[in-house]
Amino acid sequence: MSKKGKNFENAIKKVDAEKNYSPREALELVKEMAFAKFDETVEIHFRTTLDPRQADQQIRDVCVLPKGLGKTVRVLVFAQGEAATAAREAGADFVAETDEDLAQIQGGYTDFDVAVGTMDMMGKVGRLGRVLGPRNLMPNPKAGTVVQPDDIAQAIETAKAGRVEFRLDKSANIHVPLGKVSFSTDALYENMAALTTAVRKARPSGAKGSFIKRVTLTSTMGPGVKVDVNSVANMESAQV
Repeated sequence: MSKKGKNFENAIKKVDAEKNYSPREALELVKEMAFAKFDETVEIHFRTTLDPRQADQQIRDVCVLPKGLGKTVRVLVFAQGEAATAAREAGADFVAETDEDLAQIQGGYTDFDVAVGTMDMMGKVGRLGRVLGPRNLMPNPKAGTVVQPDDIAQAIETAKAGRVEFRLDKSANIHVPLGKVSFSTDALYENMAALTTAVRKARPSGAKGSFIKRVTLTSTMGPGVKVDVNSVANMESAQV
């Protein structure tokens, strides 16, 4: 067995497979079990009762994590004129303003984490769907990444501050990063409370009953830890 395999086996022995942990207990256990030499990402996974094939059971929204993600977020902005100038001043890592810039992206340049666009640029940006779409980088009004030119600076600030997008996948699951294992338990808890609140508020019209069936926390390399769903539902008003 490889060293990685042994580390995983040792970690999973710490998890009671029959137990649904409280959010704080689960976060502490995920941190304790992290064994990689790099700063692993803590992830939350929601198993839902939704049907991804139904238009009224879709979920796609964004949340700004109050403690950030613990990484540098590279933001590309599609803007022109004064909005492009404002984007550069606001800290955009790359501003696609000219046809040459768009051609560079069409050619495969995707060295960024979030793309934001002004409404007047989306006609041109739409042509980049084959490049941006499969990488989930296409600006989208529902995700808050298509904005009015006057709002571009705020959109960049939000993206860099810990903005995460969550969406239902084809298996009826939602997967979202919460931060790093180096974060304190309190910081991860605060991020988790903000995210779970946002997911519940994004409840689609076609959802029946409690649409969150199971919640699991894990780190990049570690085993999953089941979280008590009722405890997660009560995190909204919790104070750290």
